[in-house]
Amino acid sequence: MRTRSLVLLTAASALALPALIPGAAAAPPGGGPAEKNARTTEVQILALNDFHGQLRPPDSTSSGGRIGATPAGGAEFLAQYVRDLEATNPNSLFVSAGDLIGATPLVSAIFHDEPTIEAMNLMGLDYNGVGNHEFDEGPEELVRMQEGGCHPVDGCLDGDGFDGADFPFLAANVTYKDSGKTIFPPYAIHKFQGVKVGVVGMTLEGTPGIVTAAATANLDFHDEADSVNALVPELKKAGVETIIVLLHEGGSAGVGLNESTINSCANPTGAGVEVIKRFNPEIDLVVTGHTNWALNCPDLAGTGIMVTGAASAGRLVTDIDLTISRATKEVVAAGINNVIVKRDVFAPAADLTALIAKYGEIAAPIENRVLGQAPQPLTRTQNSLGESSLGDIIADGQLWATSGANWPAANGAPAVISFMNSGGIRADINVGPITFGEAFSVQPFANVLVTMDMTGADIDAVLELQQNGGNGVLQIPASLTYDRSLSAAPGDRISNVRINGVPLDPAATYRVTVNNFLADGGDGFSTFRNGTNRFVGEIDLDAFARYVEFLGTVNPGPQNRITAVP
Repeated sequence: MRTRSLVLLTAASALALPALIPGAAAAPPGGGPAEKNARTTEVQILALNDFHGQLRPPDSTSSGGRIGATPAGGAEFLAQYVRDLEATNPNSLFVSAGDLIGATPLVSAIFHDEPTIEAMNLMGLDYNGVGNHEFDEGPEELVRMQEGGCHPVDGCLDGDGFDGADFPFLAANVTYKDSGKTIFPPYAIHKFQGVKVGVVGMTLEGTPGIVTAAATANLDFHDEADSVNALVPELKKAGVETIIVLLHEGGSAGVGLNESTINSCANPTGAGVEVIKRFNPEIDLVVTGHTNWALNCPDLAGTGIMVTGAASAGRLVTDIDLTISRATKEVVAAGINNVIVKRDVFAPAADLTALIAKYGEIAAPIENRVLGQAPQPLTRTQNSLGESSLGDIIADGQLWATSGANWPAANGAPAVISFMNSGGIRADINVGPITFGEAFSVQPFANVLVTMDMTGADIDAVLELQQNGGNGVLQIPASLTYDRSLSAAPGDRISNVRINGVPLDPAATYRVTVNNFLADGGDGFSTFRNGTNRFVGEIDLDAFARYVEFLGTVNPGPQNRITAVP
C-alpha cells in the first residue's frame, strides 16, 4: 500500500499562488546537477473534463457560465491559466477526461469540431481520455479527429486542411467488435527525470445507451474497473509505478457548485465512485468527468486513490502536484487544487482569440440569423415532476412539425404525441432575440425526427420506464397528459394517460414522434424500439427553428402536463 502525504489546497489558499497573478509566475526548476541528483521528481498534472467545445466564454447569465457568482471559462482564458501554471514546473502534463467535443456550440460544431481540436493543439493538451460525446458522429469521424483530413462530405469548410489532434486519444475499454482491438491506444507512458507516469484512458461503459445506436454499432464498451485493473501488471512490468486514469464517469459531489465547494470531498456518490472503489490500489490518481462535478478527494472512500473533477466547459482547471520518489517510483506527496478560470486575471490568449475569430466570421451569417423573440428566459430547469419550460416547447414543436395540414399524406398518418429526452436539451435560451446559434446550442446533435406507430400499451410502458433507469423524465406536448404517483411501486406509477383529452387505449395504435436516438432505445427507453411504420423526417434542430419562426414570440412552456397524485 502506498504512503502519501496529501495537501488539500482550498480556493482561498489558491489566491496566494504566484501562478495566478499575471507576471509573477515562479521560475521553473533548473535541469542542472541538482535536478539530476535529486531523490524525487516534481510532476504537475493540469486537468479538465467535459469542455464540449466551449471556445467562447460561456454565457455568465446562466449557471453554465459561472462558478457560483464568478464568471468563468472561455478557451482564451483557459489557455492563459494553463500556460501560467505550466511555467511553474517543466515537468507538466495537461490532460482531459473526455467530452472535449460533441454537444458543442455552433462555432465549433458546424466545422465538425475541428476548431476545438485546433484550440487544444494551441493549448498544448497532452492526452485526452475519450468520453461518450466523442462518439456522437461515430467512430470513423472520431478517428478523423485524431488523424486529420477533411470531412468526407463537407470537406474543410474553413478553406484549409485539418491536421488532426497533436495529442493522443486514449481508450482502454473500447474495442472493435470484429477484431477485438482497441479503437485508440489504451494508455501512454510519459517519462520524466528518473520516473515514468502511466496515463490510461477510460470511456464510459454506458456510452451505447446515450449516443445513437448507429454510432457504436461496431464497438464494444467494457467494464471500466476490469479494464484498467488488467493493465496494471502490464504497466508495472514496464517500470511504471505512478498510474493516472482519465475516467469519463462521475457522480454527485453532495454539495452545490460554487466558489467555496470546488475543492470539497463532502459525500461523493454515484456510478463513478462505485467504479473507483473496484480499482486496483496501485492506481494513484483518477481524473473524472461526465457528470460535471467539481471534486478534490485526496483519498476517495478509503481507497487510497486521489480523485478529481473540474466541473465543465473549461470553468475550472485542476492543478495536481505530485512528488514521486526516484527510488521507489511511487507518489510520496501530493497537492490538489481546483482553480477557477476567471476572466479578469489574465488578458485573453491572442492565438486563441485569432482562432475563434476566424471560425466565428465564417459561421456568423448562419449563427446570427434571428428566428424569434423570447420575452422571458426559456430554461431546462425542471419542476418537481420533471417538466421544463423549454422541454414543453421542443415537444410541442416536434409534434407541430409532424402533424397538421402541411404534413404530407405520403409520410403516413400525422403524429398525435411526441417525446423529447431531457438529456438532449443542452442549453437555455435567454431573454431577447432567439438566434439560430442559440437554437443550435439547445439541440446540437443533428438527430432526425422519426414518426412511427406505437400501441397504447407501449406508450404506457415508456412512461413507466421514466422511473426505472431512463435518463430523467421525457418532455411531452400539450396533447399528452398523465398522472404520476410519487409513492407507488415502479411499474405502477403512471395513470390517467390521455391523448387530446381521451383516455389512452392500450389496444389502439397511435402515431408518435421522437428523435432517432430515442427511436433506437436510447437512455434506457427500449420500448421505443417496438415502433413500426417509421417515417424518418427532418433534423430536430430544423424543426425547432421552424417552430420558433412560426411562433415569432416564444413564451415559456406551462409545465402542467404531468399531475402529481399520491
